[in-house]
Amino acid sequence: MANSLNKVMLIGYTGKDAEVRYSNTGLAVLTVTLATNQPFKDSDGNWKENTTWHDIVCFGNLAERFKETLKKGKRVYVEGKISKRNFIDKNQNKRWVTEINADNIILLERAAGEQVDTSETTAVNETDVPTGEVTPDEDLPF
Repeated sequence: MANSLNKVMLIGYTGKDAEVRYSNTGLAVLTVTLATNQPFKDSDGNWKENTTWHDIVCFGNLAERFKETLKKGKRVYVEGKISKRNFIDKNQNKRWVTEINADNIILLERAAGEQVDTSETTAVNETDVPTGEVTPDEDLPF
């Protein structure tokens, strides 16, 4: 039995088009940002939203599969683990980066005339998939 657990599940909106680079060994590395919103009441009792931006990274087949479809504003489910790494920047400063290493990505919206791919998972049912209508209180953070 494991003594620890590192699992993240996020539903949010992509903040930019996915970028794909390839390592020296030819491994695809996809990066994209994901915005999640947390509603809260301010001191006056008014509802506000706090947006958190997550750096998402995935590798190999998953990166290849989503390199063309993860565009800015897409609503997606991301499952993975939190990873923290460091590097030396061009000014020789040590920098820390916290990322979500994605193991699974599911698009939660359809393009016009497109069918939702449920062949790999049944985690999304039809009531969870938006029809493209945006309610007035739904505000994208970008």
